Amino acid sequence: MRWHASPNHGPRRNGLTPSIIVIHYTAMDTSDAAIERLCDPAAEVSAHYLISNKGETVQMVAEDQRAWHAGAGEWRGQDDINSRSIGIELDNTGFEPFSEPQMAALERLLCDIRSRWSIDPLNIIGHSDMAPGRKFDPGPRFDWSRLARQGLAGPTTPPAATAEFVETARAAGFTATSDDGLLLQATRLRFAPWRVGAQCPEDVELYHRT
Repeated sequence: MRWHASPNHGPRRNGLTPSIIVIHYTAMDTSDAAIERLCDPAAEVSAHYLISNKGETVQMVAEDQRAWHAGAGEWRGQDDINSRSIGIELDNTGFEPFSEPQMAALERLLCDIRSRWSIDPLNIIGHSDMAPGRKFDPGPRFDWSRLARQGLAGPTTPPAATAEFVETARAAGFTATSDDGLLLQATRLRFAPWRVGAQCPEDVELYHRT
């Protein structure tokens, strides 16, 4: 791991400490270009960490500080996600597989962060989970099942599903304001990126049984 400090951060608000981890993709051609943007004061964006597709981890903001990565949104009824979270950027355009070295480095980093902060696996989320329709990362190529098998993300099998899709989605944590179509899109990005078309009974379960 190496440091490349970003000026784009501030104190966490209201005495909050990290209880969420948000995973992003950079949507840029190279990790160097992404780091340059995340450290540019004019851009007013940042993240705590970036992991290159070769597996190098770069820290830009100290974990006790509020990085500017999440923006408006909500998860499990909580807002000001920046003050509650640690942001991890993955070097990926959004249209390609995430490399094995990158995924292995992410797993190590998640374990490392969780050794310092009490973060429930259910609170290890994608940007699209907390901002349906506004954000789409880490996208349909990200392997959430791999993290779940190691206890580093929510379970791959659901709690008892409620009768209504919206109720089920909100019970699973998707509480950000959105219409039903965007909510369906966000839950599919996380749990069933292969599924298209109108809402179906499987969407009520949210989780794909593996």
